[in-house]
Amino acid sequence: MGAVVVDDNPSKVKAPDGGWGWAVLFGCFVITGFSYAFPKAVSVFFKELIREFGIGYSDTAWISSILLAMLYGTGPLCSICVNRFGCRPVMMVGGLFASLGMVCASFCKSILTIYLTAGVITGLGLALNFQPSLIMLNRYFDKRRPLANGLAAAGSPVFLCCLSPLGQILQYEFGWRGGFLILGGLLLNCCVCGALMRPLEPPKKEKEKEEEESKEVKNTPPKKLLDFTVFKDRGFVIYTLAASIMVLGLFVPPVFVVSYAKDLGVQDTKAAFLLTILGFIDIFARPTCGCYCGSKMGATTLCLSLWLCDDL
Repeated sequence: MGAVVVDDNPSKVKAPDGGWGWAVLFGCFVITGFSYAFPKAVSVFFKELIREFGIGYSDTAWISSILLAMLYGTGPLCSICVNRFGCRPVMMVGGLFASLGMVCASFCKSILTIYLTAGVITGLGLALNFQPSLIMLNRYFDKRRPLANGLAAAGSPVFLCCLSPLGQILQYEFGWRGGFLILGGLLLNCCVCGALMRPLEPPKKEKEKEEEESKEVKNTPPKKLLDFTVFKDRGFVIYTLAASIMVLGLFVPPVFVVSYAKDLGVQDTKAAFLLTILGFIDIFARPTCGCYCGSKMGATTLCLSLWLCDDL
C-alpha cells in the first residue's frame, strides 16, 4: 500500500462491460479466492505442524502472517512489474511462484524454511496475481464495476468453503506434506487465470492515429514506474488509513479459530467446518454489498460517509 499502480490503459478504449470481460471476471474470481482464502485455509495444517516440529500456535501463525504481509506489503514491487511488463506476464509468473512455494514447502524440514517457501515465495506469487487482476477488472467494467467487484470478491468465501474441508481431507489422506504438494498444484490455476487477462486494444483507426502521434512526439517524458501523486487526494488517504486499520484485525479470527476449536476438544472436521460457515455467510454478503454500492442509495451513503470524514 506504499505506492499505486499506474493504469496505462488507453483512455480512448471504452470498457466493454461484458464480452471477454466475463472471462476476466472469472479469472479475478479464482485469483481473489486463492489470495484471500489461502492464508486462512492453511491454518487447518497448523496442528500437524506443531506435532512435527514441536512448536507453538504462535509459531505456526507466522505462516499466515507472512503470507498476508507479502500480499499487502509488496504493492510497490507489483506496481513496478505491471508498469514494466504488463498485467498478463506478471500474473503468470506470479502463479508459478505461488505454486513453487507450496511444492518446496512440502519438502521442508524446519519451520524457518516453511516461512521462506510457503510464506514469502507463495505470498509474493499471490500478490503478483491479485493486484494486477483488480486492474484488469476495472479496465473491462465501468457501469457494472460495483457488481463486477462484488462478484470477484465472492471468490474469497467460495474458496474458503472449499479449501478448508479439502485441506482437512488432504491432511488425513496424505499428511501435511502431501497436502502442501497438492495445494501447490492447485495454485497453478493462477497461471491459467493470468492468461485470460487479455489487454484491451483501441479500434484500428484510433490505433493508427496514436501511432502517428507517437512518431511525431519524440521528446516524451519517461514513464513513471511509481506514482505517489494519488496521496494528494484526501479521500484516497482516508480510505487507505481505514483499510489499513481494518486489515489489522480482519484475518485474526479465521487464522486462529480452527486451532482454538481443536484445543477445546472439537473434532478436526467440525473445527474446519467453522471456516466453511464463515465463508458461506460471506458468499451472500459480498455480492449484496456490490449491488448496494452500485445503486443510488449506496452511492448516496458513500458520498455522505466521505463528506463526514472530510469534515472531521
